[in-house]
Amino acid sequence: MSGEDLFSVKMRASLEEDGVARHISGAEKILSERQVYSCVNSLIERGLHHDKGEADFLNLKIEKVKAEEIVYFDALKVTTVDVDSCEEGLKEIDKFLREINAPDYTLIKPFLEETYSMRGAMLLDVNKLIRLEPDPQRGIRATYMDQERSSGELVSNSKNHYEEAIVLATKVVNCPGIIGEICISDDPQYVTGYVASKEVGYRRITKLKEMGSENGGRIFLFDSNKATVEEAIEFLQKRKVIVRHLVKLASSAPAREDPMETLAAYNDSLKEKNLYRSMKSIDSAQTSHIFMDGREYVLMASNSYLDLTTHPYMLDKTYEALLKYGAGSGGSRLTTGNTVMHDALEAKIAEFKNTESCIVFNTGYVANLAAISALMRGGGIIFSDELNHASIIDGCRLSKCKTVIYKHNDMADLEKKILENPCDFGLVVSDAVFSMDGDILNLPEFMRICKKHRLLSMIDEAHSTGVIGKTGHGIIEHFGLDTVPDVLMGTLSKAVGGEGGYVCGSKVLTDYLRNTARGFIFSTSLSPAVMAANLAGIELIQREPERVKALQDNVVYFCNCLKEKGLDISSETAIIPIVIGDEKKALDVSEALFNSGFYISAIRYPTVARGKARLRVALMSSHTHEELQRAAELIADQIV
Repeated sequence: MSGEDLFSVKMRASLEEDGVARHISGAEKILSERQVYSCVNSLIERGLHHDKGEADFLNLKIEKVKAEEIVYFDALKVTTVDVDSCEEGLKEIDKFLREINAPDYTLIKPFLEETYSMRGAMLLDVNKLIRLEPDPQRGIRATYMDQERSSGELVSNSKNHYEEAIVLATKVVNCPGIIGEICISDDPQYVTGYVASKEVGYRRITKLKEMGSENGGRIFLFDSNKATVEEAIEFLQKRKVIVRHLVKLASSAPAREDPMETLAAYNDSLKEKNLYRSMKSIDSAQTSHIFMDGREYVLMASNSYLDLTTHPYMLDKTYEALLKYGAGSGGSRLTTGNTVMHDALEAKIAEFKNTESCIVFNTGYVANLAAISALMRGGGIIFSDELNHASIIDGCRLSKCKTVIYKHNDMADLEKKILENPCDFGLVVSDAVFSMDGDILNLPEFMRICKKHRLLSMIDEAHSTGVIGKTGHGIIEHFGLDTVPDVLMGTLSKAVGGEGGYVCGSKVLTDYLRNTARGFIFSTSLSPAVMAANLAGIELIQREPERVKALQDNVVYFCNCLKEKGLDISSETAIIPIVIGDEKKALDVSEALFNSGFYISAIRYPTVARGKARLRVALMSSHTHEELQRAAELIADQIV
């Protein structure tokens, strides 16, 4: 690294929860100019998308470093202690503390547990057992450090827990007054931790917590007789350190665990947190009444809002197309997989949505993923509602563009974020009806802001088509607008009763997507029979608007039933969330309803925020008032 300009690169990502910023991820690098360019994007991706949550704040700081400011240390020697349980691992911490003449683990343990909620490390005086950090919540951040690299060496895109920990531990134990360090990772999928000192070196302990646990923290053990607090903090936070001769974790290390055992341990951790997901197998068609294991249930969890999947007209049209075109399409739309049925469906959707053109994708998820990543392939900024669907979030990720999250349905915050993040090209994207809360986007203000700032507007109508608007045409009809967003996306698998997704807009837009959207170009198309079913579903919404009215009437009736039972719940859409909070309680209520013959899903993290678990009631036009009244009674019995 000598002989060329070096730069310190620091990344910190956090997530605000209940007004408090929770640390998500961080990284420290000292790199050549060429390495900075190759490393920054990977650090941003790592910071924004982490197992601990979706960060809503990321700070990236790059500073030039003078050669004379750098001190070099040889990496600590490494040993590994292979343990079978975290209990054994914690005993190894106690053994280490005795080796360095520090207080035993029973005295240190309460302090270690305090670090779980801290953003940095604890500086603990081992003589008086008192904390010395100036800011107890933030803690001490050891910064400005990295391992030595050759100028041409590429920086890995992924986090290397082992190498980053060696670098940190080497700097820490060379700090004035520090006699040792204890570290347990807060990464839920990394259970290895370490202890370190100059005498012991870096001692890896293979299991210090259970898989899936976010409990982790760091203590710097400080001897106040050997240095002042100010000297230690100055060194940890400002001294620029490069660690030499770092030994890679090689085959001499203990054999890795069986990969399937690692996955099984993670599954077990989900079960312990009541976050494990399993599936129920339905023996009948997706209607308001279904059968499982020979028993009938009232289905109040389906997105088939207009109960069209078994409509005779849909079945007849599907069967006709099946006989004429066969079971599969045989290729992608751009090779042999395009039929007159695909063309007819796109024309019908464009007519239904009052747009110039339409392009159909295999699923709504793929439509969002492919459209967003294609539209933003040239760069720019995406402005996205904080409660947008996962397919929108993943489309933003795939684009690799800067994504700015604005407060849910808060148009003032959206405009504020736009003004704070000027760009030459940008996209503002939102659900029309939000899939977990059932509320409706403030579309008129959304459109005004997008037009004012000359940004592309994109709306996901998955849960609004067939549901809102006098005749079920969706959010444009609901608000009585004359103009449509630039990008109008939706699904065919919900109220339409079929399968697939689509994007509507100008012919320029759809031509662009046909030539750039990878989810369209490289996917075998849906079968002509599915296209025929979709076409029939849209025709039925046009021909039978009474279905839409029945659905909307059911929403009003069911909310009134809940209010009569003491639950202050309302909704303008077919999605009616009943927030319970605790994940286990939500599961228990869902199971009790199931045992009473009502299938209503419990929705938990990560689909919704932690502590926001809920029943997600999804109504159909075909539910009877008697069924809705009984469901309200059963729900109230469980949670009131």
